[in-house]
Formats: sequence, structure tokens, C-alpha cells
Amino acid sequence: MAASTSAGGFRVLAAGAGAESPGSGDVPEGEQPAPPGDLRSVLVTSVLSLEPLDLDLFRGRHYWVPVTRRLFGGQIVGQALVAAAKAVSEDVHAHSLHCYFVRAGDPTVPVLYQVERTRTGKSFSVRSVKAIQHGKPILICQASFQQSQESPVQHQFTMPTVPPPEELLTQEELIQKYLQDPNLVEKYRLGLNKILAQEVPVEIKPVNPPEILCQLPQEPKQLFWVRARGYIGECDMKLHCCVAAYISDYAFLGTALLPHRQHPVKFMVSLDHSMWFHTPFRADHWMLYECESPWAGGCRGLVHGRLWRRDGVLAVTCAQEGVIRVKQSPAESKL
Repeated sequence: MAASTSAGGFRVLAAGAGAESPGSGDVPEGEQPAPPGDLRSVLVTSVLSLEPLDLDLFRGRHYWVPVTRRLFGGQIVGQALVAAAKAVSEDVHAHSLHCYFVRAGDPTVPVLYQVERTRTGKSFSVRSVKAIQHGKPILICQASFQQSQESPVQHQFTMPTVPPPEELLTQEELIQKYLQDPNLVEKYRLGLNKILAQEVPVEIKPVNPPEILCQLPQEPKQLFWVRARGYIGECDMKLHCCVAAYISDYAFLGTALLPHRQHPVKFMVSLDHSMWFHTPFRADHWMLYECESPWAGGCRGLVHGRLWRRDGVLAVTCAQEGVIRVKQSPAESKL
């Protein structure tokens, strides 16, 4: 089980061949240009840089650990996809992955990634990855890769209409705004300052940020712009998919909590995580993350997500289920 964080409402207080390049060379409005020096994203230089130990065996280290002191699920998923991608040819691209978090990760030791070359076909190849700590798997992942193929069968949903990221505040700017409130309860002030002190390698701009102290139920939907901090540039799409895997888990499961903000969260972790990569994109360019939760019950919550490029193209679809335990009032508790 992996730690889950939620930017929505700042819930963290509670606890290939022929594939076109994702960029055209021109820098989209509001995006990061090629850096004059070494400003590459830490997600590429550190988080997703695995150390090879043997054939299909790698070691990954940690960059950012949530306040829960559990390993961040997006990191484990992203590193597992990196390991899988190192065991396929350069002329295929990742099109899907399916992961189960089976144990809590230990942030004090590295993670070993063991790859099994399950199948290599003409069109599709499958790689199975075990993330291991203390001799036991903490995550099981299957990733599928495909040769680029053209088809006249194409369609997608329509991207929601929202303000551009240049008109919105970052999560850090929102926190600074909340901290200026003289009536802010001290425990929230301490929690917000802890968030500010963390070097999270993801930039987030919520579209409709809820009031931090509001406990009114909300619709289980949220929208925010996301991108990796720093510069990644045009490169193998598999790397951008690995970065997107890291980004996709941030704030995702918290969508299921929005109708239940009156309940303090006692425990929240991811159980599984699935992704489908549809078209080339740049993970260091702003993408709109559309999240919704169609169901919650039985101490579990289900969330769906879509990552949209700024030009309205659906780039990635995500799904996740997690455990959500809240503190119940005496009247709600079972005898």
C-alpha cells in the first residue's frame, strides 16, 4: 500500500517507431523554454534514474517522502515503468500499465525492481515488474508496450473549458494566502508550513480550490493544471510516460473525499493504479488533470482521471482504488 496525498482542499493536513515527437520545437505560451544551464527536472535526474545492478534488476532511491512517512505511490509506479521500459526495444511505446500496491513502502531503504520479460510480440510486448523491499514485493506491475500503428478508428471526449494556468495560483501561492489569515487555527498553520517546506517535484494549479476550513460536502470532481518542475524536453516518449505516472498519483485519491469533508481522515492509501497512454505529450508542459470519483463505500474509494494537453487532446487516462478510513462520531461507530 502506498501513501496517497491530496492537493484538493489540502487534505494532506489530515494525516516509438514512427511516433511523433511530443513537442514541435516551439515553446507553447506559458511553458518552460530550454534551460541555459542544468535546470532539468529532478524527476528525470534523480527520482526516475535507476541504478542497474544486473540484467533486468535495478535499484531506485527516494527524493520526496510525504508527511505520512510512507513511500509515495507515484514514485514506485514511475520507477517500475522505468524498469520495464529498459527491458524493451526503443521502437515501442508504453500504452498501458496496471499496478497493485501490496505492502507499505519503507522510505529508509532503496527499492529493488525485478523485471520479467513476459512476452515480446510483433505488435505488443508485456513486462512484469516486482518492486521489492526487505525481500518482499511492495508493488506488482504489468506494463504493455506497442509498435506505433495507424487506424481510422479514432474518437475522444471533449476537454473541459477552464481558465489557463497563467491565470491561476499555484498550490504554494494558495498556501501563502491561507497563512495570511490571522484566524487560521494553529494546527493548520503548522501543517501548511510543513507542506511549504517540502520540495515536491510537481507543480499544481487548482482550477477551483476549496476553502481550506470549509467542511461542506462537494461534488467528487476536481480540476487542476499539473506539470513536472524543471525541464525535460523532447525525448523518448517512454520517459514522459514515466514522469506522468509519478504525477498522476498526486492528489488523485483525495477526489473521493470531497463529498465527505466533515469526516477527519484517519488512514488513506492506494490499493491499485492503472494508466492508459493515448498520444504523445510533454510532462513538463501544463496538462489539465480532470479527476472524478464515481463511487465510494466499504472503506474504499474509486477515482478516474484524464490528463489533457493544452490543445484539447486526451493524452492519458487513469484509474485508482484506495482504502479510506475516517474518524466516526460515537453515534456512527459500531459497538
